[in-house]
Amino acid sequence: MKNRREFLIKSALGAAGLVAAPAWLQGAPSIIKSFNKPNSLINGVQLGCITYSFRSMPDQSAEATLKYVTESGLNAIELMGDPAESFAGMPSSPINRMRMFQLMRKQRDGQDLNSSEKSELDEMRAEGEAYRKEVAEWRAKADMKKFEDLRKMYKAAGVSIYAFKPSAFGKNNTDAEINYGMKAAKALGASHVTLEHPSDDAHTLKLGKMAEKNGISVGYHGHEQETFNFWDTAISQSPKNGMNLDAGHYIAAGNTDLIPLIEKQHKHILSMHTKDRQTPANGKGNLAWGSGDTPIPELLNLMKTNKYKFPATIELEYQVPEGSDAVKEVQKCVEFCEKALS
Repeated sequence: MKNRREFLIKSALGAAGLVAAPAWLQGAPSIIKSFNKPNSLINGVQLGCITYSFRSMPDQSAEATLKYVTESGLNAIELMGDPAESFAGMPSSPINRMRMFQLMRKQRDGQDLNSSEKSELDEMRAEGEAYRKEVAEWRAKADMKKFEDLRKMYKAAGVSIYAFKPSAFGKNNTDAEINYGMKAAKALGASHVTLEHPSDDAHTLKLGKMAEKNGISVGYHGHEQETFNFWDTAISQSPKNGMNLDAGHYIAAGNTDLIPLIEKQHKHILSMHTKDRQTPANGKGNLAWGSGDTPIPELLNLMKTNKYKFPATIELEYQVPEGSDAVKEVQKCVEFCEKALS
């Protein structure tokens, strides 16, 4: 991995004039075009990451996000909405969305909020309502060329976008927003959009039918409500409905049939979030890879042996150790996968 990081650094130095390129590369455009670009396709298994993994980094712009991805040694991603939409000119949010997400996630995972946290969340929701209307108006008129430009910028750095996750597909979003999100995903080059499973059959049917019209797929993500049959209804409703399986949450939910699930549903898995979580008996924690109960090496080698084409999406959810940062920790996850697949 060290050599890979050095390779990427030299790439940055050579981008303007090929300063770092060896003499034998001069005059070889086809070779130069791919020189020093990241490659996380390992023995047939595509490693990627969701850019949510870099949420603790100081700059959340599209340009900074691209830098985090390439420094991690990855060439494929599930892109969160914020970097792309801010790049495209979406109005900035007046609330701390990361803090709001943390509180909502804590609540969703069954943890009690104290009175101060409840008041804080209520206030954020009230502020967010007016902002959501402003965003809906912007999305209805958004220029897809900006998303195409972002795709080109990422492609030039060797990074493809296989999934897009804006907050545009919920039950409270307008049809115009849903269509916008799907069109933006296509402009970015994504094969599918992702969202939290709405637990509403009527909505998954609606999204599947809209996806059919837009020529894109929908991957439904789950947390600890995941079960072996969790996605069955959505999958039956439309050929464009599929799974954004989360292997770590599946283990934390107490399920013991992850491998059989993947073997059965691999054709419907659009991408798989990969993290190391503990079973309920061990505390359900999010741990550094290799410390928890998610059988990550077995999953990767199952993908390798059976030539499954869906990407294994690294999602950094364990606490970043003091003295480190999200990029360094994602690098460690990549190294773990490389070792497992070697």
